[in-house]
Amino acid sequence: MSAIGRPDVCGRFSITGDLDFYAEYFGVDEVRTDPLEPSWNVAPTDPVYVVAEHEDTRHIGTMRWGFVPHWAKDRKSIQINARSESVATTAMFRDSFARKRCLIPADGFYEWEPPERGRAPHWVYRADGHPMAFAGIWATRKDEETGLWERTCSILTTEAKGTVAGIHDRMPVSLIPDVWDAWLDRDMDDAETALSLIRPIDPDIIMEHQVSKKVNSVKNNEPDLNVPAEPETLF
Repeated sequence: MSAIGRPDVCGRFSITGDLDFYAEYFGVDEVRTDPLEPSWNVAPTDPVYVVAEHEDTRHIGTMRWGFVPHWAKDRKSIQINARSESVATTAMFRDSFARKRCLIPADGFYEWEPPERGRAPHWVYRADGHPMAFAGIWATRKDEETGLWERTCSILTTEAKGTVAGIHDRMPVSLIPDVWDAWLDRDMDDAETALSLIRPIDPDIIMEHQVSKKVNSVKNNEPDLNVPAEPETLF
């Protein structure tokens, strides 16, 4: 799993779209959050938009990125990613996978080359300009110190395909629209059926380009982070 702040598989992404746009795009019935500030460098523990359902009502709200199971005593071991191959059987995730699945909107994500190739960052996005719909799971937990309830989420990952495979061996699961309804259905708790819904978008519509290493620092958060890097900014 990915550690906080480490640029690993789906350790950073971007959310810059208007809240109303996401609400319409994902067909939500109710908006349960104020708009987030646009972020070109979303990092673990940041708030993110999440599309989920409750009692047949689809809503969009915000959660902290970094999954903490309901039974955890503290937030010391957050998980920003969950492997799709084992999410249904891993003790930390299986309850949420059964009944608390969600979609996490994103413009795209950053991926880093391995250390032996210099860990150059790349921006990965859809060629058609549409948002990605990351497959996610979420949990609700009461903080024992503050007494407040918090909702946290994690992004499912899968084996990298297409252009991403040339950068990293894993990638986030971005679901096709045809499975959104079933994925969000909390009455559908059969693990095998849920696993069958993990059908990522066609890798042929995924594009990428190398970007500046400015994205490595969470302190940097400007629109130019995901533009192709000039030669002098690659190193």
